[in-house]
Amino acid sequence: MENEMPDQKKRPPAVKLFALAALFGVIAGAAAVYVKETGSGNAGAALTAADASCALSAEKVAAATPLMRGQVAAMTPAANPRPISELGFVGAGGKPLTLASFAGKTLLVNLWATWCLPCREEMPALNALQKALGGDRFEVVAINIDMGDDEKPRTFLDEIAVHDLGYYRDSSMGVFNTLKKEGLAFGLPATLLIDEKGCLIGSMNGPAVWDSEDAKRLIQATLGVPAAG
Repeated sequence: MENEMPDQKKRPPAVKLFALAALFGVIAGAAAVYVKETGSGNAGAALTAADASCALSAEKVAAATPLMRGQVAAMTPAANPRPISELGFVGAGGKPLTLASFAGKTLLVNLWATWCLPCREEMPALNALQKALGGDRFEVVAINIDMGDDEKPRTFLDEIAVHDLGYYRDSSMGVFNTLKKEGLAFGLPATLLIDEKGCLIGSMNGPAVWDSEDAKRLIQATLGVPAAG
């Protein structure tokens, strides 16, 4: 967003990333056309409305909202926190997973593809965020939605030395299509911030500098970690 440009002198890498963000409208439109509506395993995984299980998550949304600024200013707080846990994809070795498989962890869920240039640019930052904050309480769940086999996405990750992220895939693009129907994904990259109960805290369309201090403070606020200083 033009009124939220990063400090170019402090963080030069952001210049390149946010220049790409200026092209996002074109890329998002192309991705929306390119992504096919498929009969995937997520077809019946409609996201449910806010319920009692997410009642306390409203407090986390309130705590996180003031920190959706700077490098993560494109994050939009959830108006009504609701559970998002049944989205299906696969892990390493083709193991079936859903977001419920990560119960108890705060998640930054990122949908990406090798043909999406802003996605490719932000993968090292997502890797750095996982390396810095990942553990028993938090994980970056980056889900690749390339069609076809694993060769292209795995080769790309190896080429850019992204080794701290878990390997997650949905070649059916069902995760994207489900989130698109729910108004949470319009193109790529698309990112969700989900608390340890599986409730939506915020969503973002477009790239961000995920290894920035702004991003780390947002994640820490969702984890309930007091702000430093």
